[in-house]
Amino acid sequence: MKRKASEHVQYAKTLLIVVEVPRARIKHFEAYVAEFLSLVKTNGVVYERLEHIKLRAIDPSYFLTTGKLEQVKKICDDEAIEHVIISEPLSPQQERNMSNFLDCVVFDRTSLILEIFEKAAQSSEGKIQVAIARLQYRRTRLAGKGIHLAQQGGMIGVRGGPGETLKERETRLIDEEILKLRRQLVRLANARETQRKQRHRSNIPHLCLIGYTNTGKSTILNALTNSNVLAEDKLFATLDTTTRELYVDGIKIGVISDTVGFIQNIPHTLIEAFKSTLSELQYADLLLHVIDVSNPEWPRHIGVVHEVLQELNVAKDMLYVFNKMDAVGDEQVLENDCAISLYTPHVMISARSKDGLKPLRDFLVVWYNNRRGSAQ
Repeated sequence: MKRKASEHVQYAKTLLIVVEVPRARIKHFEAYVAEFLSLVKTNGVVYERLEHIKLRAIDPSYFLTTGKLEQVKKICDDEAIEHVIISEPLSPQQERNMSNFLDCVVFDRTSLILEIFEKAAQSSEGKIQVAIARLQYRRTRLAGKGIHLAQQGGMIGVRGGPGETLKERETRLIDEEILKLRRQLVRLANARETQRKQRHRSNIPHLCLIGYTNTGKSTILNALTNSNVLAEDKLFATLDTTTRELYVDGIKIGVISDTVGFIQNIPHTLIEAFKSTLSELQYADLLLHVIDVSNPEWPRHIGVVHEVLQELNVAKDMLYVFNKMDAVGDEQVLENDCAISLYTPHVMISARSKDGLKPLRDFLVVWYNNRRGSAQ
């Protein structure tokens, strides 16, 4: 994010490292790089340089191999780099060792995503969920932070006793804070549960938009419900679940909810923290799985969403909504046609135009009539 010169904003000099690792099953590396740069842009990071590193093996202690690490060290020294952001998740030991070796603050993919969530959360529930994920991430990073964390605090009259080390004390304080936040989350979840029960008693169908981040879910919600939910061309523009009444051709189909987008290598702490919000999916009558068909990695994105749903134990009727057809040429459509046919039922739409949404509207009317007919 560029600032005017008159603002005199001082940024830490930052190096981005996009890593091609052996375990990656990425067919389109350019799309992977674009996603990483989008994460960086969404977080408002200004960077000095982007380095592409291809690894044949991963060092368990430093992630980067010795030669690559020396190469990065030279760049950091020559260009006075202060922050290094790496495109892959690191273990606590790898992050710590790399930071010490480079004499820079190292951020991994997980930390980058957590910061984005922290900035994007708007509701009380969203902020609590991100705070829990942040604390859980910080807890894993306590080990080895320095010899002072292994020393005894020597305090008397506090829980834990005088034999409690500083690391143990910080761990306990983090656990207590997480417990307090989870209690707050339960209270908010109970209020949402009351709303769900009211909908259930009224037999109002509930639809949920799900999918990879930045596939156009909020744009579809706005177009279907004449709403003005924030819909930006950036990752994780939506964190908080939004529910609106859904009418098609003057018929009330039910209510429709927009949910947080998923992403590959999503931090497990975030999945855990957002389970209360994503539990909305457990009560859905139909999932609208939105896919950005213009992204060459869309089959992989579908797999990521399926994996998260499996972790959440969500198994519901699903419609695959292939969006952004306006950005796809005929040649690419033909190339992907066989792959698309694997996902049924499906519709192909462009959420940015009324005509482009017609296949989805038509499906919803048929779905609603069939549901009403089977209930009679």
